[in-house]
Amino acid sequence: MVKTVTVSHLVKKIVGENSFLMEAMGKELISYGNLAEQLKQEIEKELGKKIKEPAIIMALRRYADDLRDFDKKTRRFRFEGEILMRTNIMDFNIVKSNSLLNKIKNLYGLIDFERGDVLNIILGNNEVSIITNEKYKEKLSNFLKGEKIINKEFDVVSLTLSFRSKDFIYTPGVVFTAVRNLAWNNINILEIVSTMTELTFILKKKDSIKAYNILSSLVGK
Repeated sequence: MVKTVTVSHLVKKIVGENSFLMEAMGKELISYGNLAEQLKQEIEKELGKKIKEPAIIMALRRYADDLRDFDKKTRRFRFEGEILMRTNIMDFNIVKSNSLLNKIKNLYGLIDFERGDVLNIILGNNEVSIITNEKYKEKLSNFLKGEKIINKEFDVVSLTLSFRSKDFIYTPGVVFTAVRNLAWNNINILEIVSTMTELTFILKKKDSIKAYNILSSLVGK
C-alpha cells in the first residue's frame, strides 16, 4: 500500500533533517509564519500542487507539540552517573574482510586491560573501527598489515557517561539529547559506543573540555 504524502509528512521530514530547527521549534523560539513562508516552495514542489501557508503553519504547530511532548518524556530520565574521560586514544577505520574478522580475536591479547587500557571494536556492514590507546600504534599497525586502512585519527579522547540505571537503554531520546547538546555546541562526534549502562563518545582532543562540561551539565540536572 502506497502511503500518501501530506503537508504534515513533509514538514516532519524537512524539519527533522535540521537538528537546530528542531531545537528552536521545541523551545518555541521560531516564527511559524516566517518558517512556513520559507518551506512553502519546497513543499509545493514535493506535492506537485499549490499549498496555502496556514496549512503549513498548522502542521508546524502540531509537530512542535510533538517535539515538546518528546522532550518532556526524555527529561523524566535522570542522567545520574559518572563521566570518565580517557586521553591519548586513536581510532582506526578498516575495510571489513574475512582475514580481519578471523584475527580480530587475537587483538585482545595485545591490550593491557589490567592497566585500564581501552579497546572498542565496532563492526559495521563494510567497515570495522578499532579504538584503543595511542601507545599501541605500532602494534596495531603491524596487526593490520595486509588490511586496507581507510582512515586513522590521533589526538582523540573518549568520554563515557556511565549511568546508574539500565533505564538508559529503554528510554527513547537519551542518546539524541546528548548528541543534540554536543552538536548544538559545534562538537563533532567521530564514533559512538553504547552498552547497557554506558554511552561513549569518541571526539577530537580539541573538543574534549567543552564536551566534558556539556555532558556534566546533563548529569548535574
